[in-house]
Amino acid sequence: MKRKLLLALSAALLSSGLMAGGIMTNSNQSAAYARMLARNASLGIDAVYYNPAGLTKLGNGFHFSLNNQSIFQTKDATNDYTNLNGSPTTYTGIVKAPVFPGVYAVYKMNKFAFSFGFNPVGGGGGATYDTGLPSFEMGISDIAPSLTRNGIPTTNYSADINFEGTSVFFGYQAGVSYEISPAVSVFAGLRYVTAKNTYKGGIKNIMINPTYPAFGADYNGQMVPAKDFFTAGATKLNTLAGGASQYANGVQPIIDQGYGSVPLSSGTAVGLTAEQVTQIQQILGAAGLTPAQIGAQTIASTQGILTNAAPVFTVKANAMTTNATATNDVEVDAVQKGMGYTPMLGVNLTLAEKLTLAIKYEFQTNIELTNETKIDGSGLFTDGDISRSDMPALLSIGASYPLTSKLTASLGYNLYFDKSADYGKKIGGEFVTNESVIDKNYYELALGLEYNITDKFLVSAGYLLAKTGVSEAYQSDLSYSLTSNTIGIGGQYKITKDIAVNLGALNTFYNDGQKHFDHLGTSLVPVTEDYAKTTWLLAVGLDVRIGK
Repeated sequence: MKRKLLLALSAALLSSGLMAGGIMTNSNQSAAYARMLARNASLGIDAVYYNPAGLTKLGNGFHFSLNNQSIFQTKDATNDYTNLNGSPTTYTGIVKAPVFPGVYAVYKMNKFAFSFGFNPVGGGGGATYDTGLPSFEMGISDIAPSLTRNGIPTTNYSADINFEGTSVFFGYQAGVSYEISPAVSVFAGLRYVTAKNTYKGGIKNIMINPTYPAFGADYNGQMVPAKDFFTAGATKLNTLAGGASQYANGVQPIIDQGYGSVPLSSGTAVGLTAEQVTQIQQILGAAGLTPAQIGAQTIASTQGILTNAAPVFTVKANAMTTNATATNDVEVDAVQKGMGYTPMLGVNLTLAEKLTLAIKYEFQTNIELTNETKIDGSGLFTDGDISRSDMPALLSIGASYPLTSKLTASLGYNLYFDKSADYGKKIGGEFVTNESVIDKNYYELALGLEYNITDKFLVSAGYLLAKTGVSEAYQSDLSYSLTSNTIGIGGQYKITKDIAVNLGALNTFYNDGQKHFDHLGTSLVPVTEDYAKTTWLLAVGLDVRIGK
């Protein structure tokens, strides 16, 4: 039971990308991105992330950009498992990232541009599940029908379930861009990634309402702590096991004297006390005999029943002890930390003096996470254990073209090589490869438009399609990936020729997801789980140039 209740806690809850981007990667890395969504061919300061080869198009001098996004997300999982209270039941996670920074710096000197970037390349927020998740509660909901099936009428359960997780993969990027010719620039760089996931929460106060006074007067249908009931049951059953064994041995001298055929009810005539006869009859009743059957037993047949009942009582007592342990309060307080390196290459092409084409390739970032565990009531976050949480290789392609003197159109395409990475994904408590649960690599297509109203003020808008390629087997209430559509709007205002402010807002609309699976409770039951998500953000950025 314990493993069924808590297995879900071992999943990597938040190591996925917080918003725009692939399963593990954030691509929303500037306020300019939030306002137009297609930045892969950027020639602005945020090109440090999106198109670093294009940084050679900046003017000589120092360039700085400070960005922040405030991101808000809800994640719903609705489960129709029949044993859940109020089935179908919806569980909601609230994700907040009020601070999601992006910092960029460039020093441009003639044909060279030296750049630095800092941003949350993965994760970046914290999720709170005040009522837990289906995978936490389904095992608890099985207690009542399981007890009823075993002759202990139980109709209700409750538990205090809460879980909070945070995840952030910070990237520290440095690189060099070089202009080979006015038409061709190239880039080489390296990103150092630090990863940190935190898991905190637990399952407490599991309550049930058994009607089984044989385990104590308190158990007459009111809500009681499950661990207390199971502990009382284990004590009672161990007592019965000891009594059965004791009396099975105790009647042997009576049988040896030739009184085995004497009815148990007449045992006082052959050496048993009235109290002993009553105790033996109670043990026979606990073994499942009816009053009529008990009345029909002889001393010899009673011995046989007691001999067989003793180990059965012991097995049941051990099961009760196991269940008492499984329904104890469980708390988890664990941190996972790791790091990795991402080599990056890029090229920027300027064709016919107007058309910009940009290509960037980020190699796969191999990351091993090591558990640093304070409390692990689940037994699933062993201190020092290592798991993988890679960031996939990324190919980004962009194009930008001024349609008129005031209107510029941009296109973007991102392909995330999920299948060849290792996300540390678990199904049924066992690690699985990405190849086995991801059918196609995740990709994004974006279109952005900028319109210069004046020399100082421009407005922009964009659309992004993000298409996931995970299979149904990948999806779970803790980690799911959905196809989405995003709309962004905003603008830029130049305070001076060297200082500009970007403002942006976007909203992401996700397609619903679904998973079908069988849950083994008292029997194998088909379950349908539906997944939904909403996300919106506000962004602000300040771009500054210091130079001629």
